[in-house]
Amino acid sequence: MNDIIDKKKLPTHIAITMDGNGRWAKEKGKNRIFGHNQGIKAVKDTIEGAIEYGVKFLTLFAFSTENWKRPKNEVDALMKLLISSIHNETKTLLKNNIKLKTIGNTMQLPKKCQNELSECIRLTKNNTGMTLILALSYSGKWEILNAVKMILENYSNENEISESIFEQYLSTKSVPDPELLIRTSGEKRISNFMLWQIAYSELYFTKKKWPDFRREDLKEAIIDYQKRERRFGKT
Repeated sequence: MNDIIDKKKLPTHIAITMDGNGRWAKEKGKNRIFGHNQGIKAVKDTIEGAIEYGVKFLTLFAFSTENWKRPKNEVDALMKLLISSIHNETKTLLKNNIKLKTIGNTMQLPKKCQNELSECIRLTKNNTGMTLILALSYSGKWEILNAVKMILENYSNENEISESIFEQYLSTKSVPDPELLIRTSGEKRISNFMLWQIAYSELYFTKKKWPDFRREDLKEAIIDYQKRERRFGKT
């Protein structure tokens, strides 16, 4: 097996659904919050790997709108983990020239989360290396519906609306669509993630649960992607 990444065929944007923290913890006789905490190690190593391999955009599905329905103690723990992670890693993002962006209905997040995110985004806005995008309180359906509402406020003639105009109302308007979508934990579904943007993405599923995912697994996914023929509906 060729284990070398072809830099000429590198996906510009990789999106990852980080799934399996809770089940990973349960297998080890721990609570779900322990799994979320351990998942931070996977986040750090994956980001470092993405930088090492030359990925320009990395989107991590960190918290969905459906996740608000989880038990309050788990949601509260996730929010505290988000706050501490952003606070602790801002210096690392600056050191590695990483720009932070968010997508999703972040106004639903606790005010302290919003403040930490806003400050980190402000501090890293001029960085020119990889762009790290956190999908927080995110839903693909919400994003599309939100775009439609804003378009209706600005356009009265439906013939004026094109795909390119529609995309300008999405939260990813300044980001290229992901060529590769990775999902961990063995589940093979999209789960309401970037529904518009992944129309032609290559999908890669791994049985590894998120806390066990490392840069070597990211490399394996990229190499698998590079072996595929991307036809975009053409022959």
